[in-house]
Amino acid sequence: MPTAAKLVSSIWFALLAWFAAELVKNHLPDGTQVGFMSYISGGFGLLTGWIFMGKRAGDTMRAAYGYGLSSSIILAFWSVFYFAFETMIHRSMSHRYHGPGDALVSMVGLMGEYGLYLIKPDVLTILIVGGFFGGWITEKAVRKWA
Repeated sequence: MPTAAKLVSSIWFALLAWFAAELVKNHLPDGTQVGFMSYISGGFGLLTGWIFMGKRAGDTMRAAYGYGLSSSIILAFWSVFYFAFETMIHRSMSHRYHGPGDALVSMVGLMGEYGLYLIKPDVLTILIVGGFFGGWITEKAVRKWA
């Protein structure tokens, strides 16, 4: 069921994920093709805000901050998972793996490699502060319009 909290949190976390992806682009090696990276990450932020954060609104403000930070972690995980999966699929089409097990092990390594881009100070700060703010603004929305 659509609620104001789900709407507010989905918009906020979509913007947060899009902005964090834009910051990650600054840390990628030169010549890296990013394609729709920001928009895909924004889509994961939108889904995280709607499905995870918006459903949990209406608790205490302390819980809202925790849910907001958890939402940032969730959207970062799914974004990294998606891009590692996409890279693994492209590499498997080039016959770089000896089997599906080798491809999945490589994907875990890619997730670790891509996750390192998220612990740069600017990206990490945006995700943490943005998560707390997302929890706060979602809680304010549910208190105002519930």
